[in-house]
Amino acid sequence: MLSRVAESIYWMNRYVERAENYARLIDVNFRLTLDLPPGLQEQWRPLILTTGDGDIYQQLYGTWSKDKVIRFMAFDLDNPNSIYSCLSHARENARCVREIIPSELWLQINELYLSVSEVVNTNEWKDEKLSKFFRKIKFASHLFAGIMDATCSHNEGWNFGMLGRFIERADKTARILDMKYYYLLPSVKDVGTSLDILQWCALLRSASAFEMYRKQFGSISIERIVEFLVLDRLFPRSIHYCLIVAEQSLHALLGTDVTTFVTQAEKYLGKARSDLNYTEVADIIGIGLHEYLDSFQTELNNVSAAIHETFFAMQYV
Repeated sequence: MLSRVAESIYWMNRYVERAENYARLIDVNFRLTLDLPPGLQEQWRPLILTTGDGDIYQQLYGTWSKDKVIRFMAFDLDNPNSIYSCLSHARENARCVREIIPSELWLQINELYLSVSEVVNTNEWKDEKLSKFFRKIKFASHLFAGIMDATCSHNEGWNFGMLGRFIERADKTARILDMKYYYLLPSVKDVGTSLDILQWCALLRSASAFEMYRKQFGSISIERIVEFLVLDRLFPRSIHYCLIVAEQSLHALLGTDVTTFVTQAEKYLGKARSDLNYTEVADIIGIGLHEYLDSFQTELNNVSAAIHETFFAMQYV
């Protein structure tokens, strides 16, 4: 497979996954503000801090407000990570490999992009239609993943898509979990209160994890939430599960065993996954949740860079 084709499939999946996770973040934060008491209803700054786009936001908007944050994260083409930008990039990558991917996959991503384009210059993203809009993004992303799994041969192209999807999902699950840290910055005294529990429940919902968590653990517990979203091997949005699937796809592409490595990509991803194999939630809490997740995101950035060097970078002899 040509490296440009592999790269397009890889990034097409990463961008669709990123758009879905941004929709999750905004939708759950919007719902959360509706339930908060007066004076605590404008917690929109944590979303920007969590995604790492604070500098770009400050240059474009300066002050913090709900409408500005939503426009920046959902519809602003000047933000390279907005939902609209991600779907635009995903569509362009899909267009570049139209002869490789099934027509159903192209139609799905093209229709999703066009539907978001229609909303950008209208007022349909105002309060009463926000949740419906973000639900549409999430379901369209699920449909995209289902079409890919059901219509693509599970060969090199499919494995590049899986690798991109689950690397991106692991990163965004870590950022969703880290968002709670930024919520607590102004008022550590709220830890353990009903407000704190409300925020943890919202965080679980942002990862579509609330029902599965309650089935497994029942009551809300910070340690168990961290364990579920970071260490669980069976929940498909947990960090550990994502790295397991990504590693399987990486080794399938290289034809190597999961116990060995021949590239830096396998080495970095294998180390990140094996660390999770032998990590307990007490270890994470002992280090500090924010510090642990910050370190993990650095590791994942190294994995992404190594994947680029292994498969996509121009090699000069």
